[in-house]
Amino acid sequence: QPAVLGSAGGPRRALPLLGGGTFLIVNGDTLADVDPRPIIAAHDASDALVTMALVPNDQPQKYGGAVLDADARVTGFVRAGASVSSYHFIGVQAAEPSAFDALPDNRPINSVGDVYDRLIAQQPGSVRGFVTHGAFWDVGTVADYWTTSAALGGSARARGRNARVAPTAHIESSILWDDVEVGEGAVLEECIVTDGAVVPDGARYRRAVLRAGAPLIVEPFD
Repeated sequence: QPAVLGSAGGPRRALPLLGGGTFLIVNGDTLADVDPRPIIAAHDASDALVTMALVPNDQPQKYGGAVLDADARVTGFVRAGASVSSYHFIGVQAAEPSAFDALPDNRPINSVGDVYDRLIAQQPGSVRGFVTHGAFWDVGTVADYWTTSAALGGSARARGRNARVAPTAHIESSILWDDVEVGEGAVLEECIVTDGAVVPDGARYRRAVLRAGAPLIVEPFD
């Protein structure tokens, strides 16, 4: 299994593929409706090593955030629940290789909480924010994925490629990924059925994630 290298270890590992210039990092656990070109332009116009796309943090009890000064420099980060006004990072950033090239290769390490905090302390202004009002959707947890799917038009009949559903199966408000098979008389209510899962005849599940396995792997998501 590949190592989970964290939000800084991953970019460090990718540096040999990037050619040495400014590059974009796009998180895999959020969806953001943001044009990267103004972020890159703002980054290029500054001396920053990292420029993070931010929106006003209107859910401070759920999300931590970045704290900015009047010049859009990130001065620190706060945890969820903090009373300090902050901005929520929406998963898109422009960066320079030098922000990561001194890090040890193939070792897990995070950006916020480690690398960026040290950059801020050692080189004030090296981490900047680009404030936008673009929409973003979180898919980092099962509950967030479910909410995002509904917000983006997911329906009770959301089905991926090659989904095979028996005529007598009853599916209500569920999401079927690719190559799913649902047997005769099976009942699914508010379920997520992942790639290749086979739901047996007569099975009944509600608010569960169903994953391929023998037997089927079932995980509640409440």
